[in-house]
Amino acid sequence: MGDATFTSTSPPGANAAPRLALAGISKQYPAVKANDDVTLAVAPGEIHAVLGENGAGKSTLMKIIYGAVRPDEGEIRWEGELVEIGSPAAARKLGIGMVFQHFSLFETLTVGENIALALDEKFDLKALARRIREVSADYGLDVDPQRHVHSLTVGERQRVEIVRCLLQNPRLLIMDEPTSVLTPQAVKKLFTVLRRLASEGCSILYISHKLDEIQALCESATVMRGGRVTGRVDPRKETHASLAQLMVGHSLPDYARRAHTPGDARLGVFNLSVASPDPFGTSLDNVSFSVRAGEIFGIAGVSGNGQAELLASLSGEIRDRHAAPDAVVICGKPAARLSAGARRALGFAFVPEERLGRGAVPAMSLADNGLLTAHRENMVRGGWISAKAVRAFAERCIQSFDVRCGGSGALAQSLSGGNLQKFIVGREILQEPKVLVVAQPTWGVDVGAAGFIRQQLLDLAARGVAILVISEELEELFDICDRIAVLARGKLSPVRATGETNAEEIGLFMAGLFDGRRGEPAAVDSIDK
Repeated sequence: MGDATFTSTSPPGANAAPRLALAGISKQYPAVKANDDVTLAVAPGEIHAVLGENGAGKSTLMKIIYGAVRPDEGEIRWEGELVEIGSPAAARKLGIGMVFQHFSLFETLTVGENIALALDEKFDLKALARRIREVSADYGLDVDPQRHVHSLTVGERQRVEIVRCLLQNPRLLIMDEPTSVLTPQAVKKLFTVLRRLASEGCSILYISHKLDEIQALCESATVMRGGRVTGRVDPRKETHASLAQLMVGHSLPDYARRAHTPGDARLGVFNLSVASPDPFGTSLDNVSFSVRAGEIFGIAGVSGNGQAELLASLSGEIRDRHAAPDAVVICGKPAARLSAGARRALGFAFVPEERLGRGAVPAMSLADNGLLTAHRENMVRGGWISAKAVRAFAERCIQSFDVRCGGSGALAQSLSGGNLQKFIVGREILQEPKVLVVAQPTWGVDVGAAGFIRQQLLDLAARGVAILVISEELEELFDICDRIAVLARGKLSPVRATGETNAEEIGLFMAGLFDGRRGEPAAVDSIDK
């Protein structure tokens, strides 16, 4: 049972034959044993959480159940019968549906076409589009079946994954971080749906790093650490601190804030209006704000309200050659027309919201992914790449930021979400930027890794770096930010000192209500242009 004491639980349906029972499940990868003699059972109508750090083996176990990965050892019983789940199609035939943490969507297809691919029966696209609209409206997930996936934000893609799964009427529903980028209102509505499904006999396996969700939704939980099951608890009888300790094996330290005084503005945005290149996107309307040296400035908001357009405008991915050069100012230099590389040369660093595909190239090693943005760190000399310097940088990042992987040669796609996020954040911090823009810094990251990343941002701000954090996690923004604003319908709300506002006011801002008016511009600190 490990080194902790666990509480025995008897969830609803526990006296019935388990819908799913795993025994002795093991899976070995070249660099790590992802699952080691795992045993787990889920009864009909049970909402069962699986808890653990990033890399604990949760996602691998769920993929085994869904038929996406084959175990090396062990047995799977479905309603008492021994089964081999050789593919996702076989899992769906049994009645198993899964919402993945990393999206499994085709970028060039529409939402409706992506959902159709997961359906095993014959379908008519027009009829399916009507079903998608009905289901998404019922669940409050707002999905347009005609949109192409490449035009969707991360939050919108998550909604597609959830709707696609619910359309299959599963008897066992696996949810791997399903609410990472959903609004609190959408989460509540989703929980209502999940409770209704459970009351009708659907079993639910629920993975989340949001401990308040686990306590609100789940009546039982299996805890994993290092690929092994270390026990089972009733999360409703635990505290956040005790659950976190069970997951990571030790208590988590409080955030350490170093006393410092914010300095001059390092990042300035002035009357920035950007037409979204996506016809379904949200254009920016006269956005203005500044971020000072030593300050963490937070922007909240529901995904799809212009965050993607703002990030692309700041990073240089979107450049309007007709815009005023000083619509974006980095360290006193007009930068609105500069390339992404030229902005980095001014001291700008960037962590995008999408880890795989934008933050890192999945099929490339960590060393090569480090080279992509940190090549100025003495990795290129006289036009030649120094393989030794590239490996050394990646190894320093792995060691400094506790990235658990198979070394600098490990492929980015082989890492768990939290470990890849630590590598990407570390890669940018090690370049000693003057300005750091971070989107969704702890999306899908366990409590230990999330605390580590937030502490790194606090330490970086204390060293005088100007940090902009764009996040849908209000708790995160209130924890680490000095000031906070909201982006709603492409407009920026008034800026508030974190200690002078609350979740209720920020919630009104998220609905576009800025002190009773819509679209009131935010005040901007003076900046030397």
